[in-house]
Amino acid sequence: MLVDLNHRSGFVYGRAADALPPLGARINMLLDGALVAEREGQRPRDYLGASRIGEPCARRLVYEVTHTPPDPGKEFEGRSLRIFAAGHVFEDLAIRWLRLAGFDLRTQTREGGQFGFETAGGRIRGHVDGVIVAGPEVGLGWPVLWEHKALKASSWSDTAKKGVRLSKPVYFGQMQIYMAYMGLGSALFTALNKDSCELYHEHVPFDPATAQELSDKAVAVLRAADAGEVLPRIATSPDFYLCRFCPFSTRCWGEPRPGNAPVERFSGERPEATA
Repeated sequence: MLVDLNHRSGFVYGRAADALPPLGARINMLLDGALVAEREGQRPRDYLGASRIGEPCARRLVYEVTHTPPDPGKEFEGRSLRIFAAGHVFEDLAIRWLRLAGFDLRTQTREGGQFGFETAGGRIRGHVDGVIVAGPEVGLGWPVLWEHKALKASSWSDTAKKGVRLSKPVYFGQMQIYMAYMGLGSALFTALNKDSCELYHEHVPFDPATAQELSDKAVAVLRAADAGEVLPRIATSPDFYLCRFCPFSTRCWGEPRPGNAPVERFSGERPEATA
């Protein structure tokens, strides 16, 4: 038997083929296992989060609201959870930088919690990154909603080129819902490039029509979940790009397509925003 002694082969002379994985792999397995266990120990959401309403596929939202298990092998992994955690660290940095520059950015209420809202008996909720109530003259009227995302370089570049509405419709929808229920007329979207720490800022005005459409969709999702039904698929083929990356794709395309039953329009009444 020939032995591959190339320095990239991973072979260590005298070590059995079935020996333990390298040190780094073992540590990462422990870290990821701990993160997954921590997540599984958390109480699942009993509401539809505003950050998800902009998801293009309403059927996927029904699966999420009903806590439907994802397809085998598509569960959250430790790496994804590390990415989420790192996003919070980048957000804290952006908050510090904006405050240093003179922006009065509020991230907590007087009671110490996040700014947010809830409606539909608490079944639709949202918690915002912050509200800028005053700041330097940059062409914005205060107060404005502030939303932050940390993106990889390619995603950041696409957002900076196309704008958040075209590049990141889920984020755009998230801001529209927040503005609608918190009575804010515009938002400042900040995206940080995780590779270069470049910052992209975009003014996002409130779009009442979009907010109404998203509110209608949220109510339709909750009604379908309550009735034990699924909503129509977003595509006619599982090869559609959103379906290929969906964690429920196998389950979804193994079920019959439901009819397009009409739903009542959401009244659009704004609840009291938490402050």
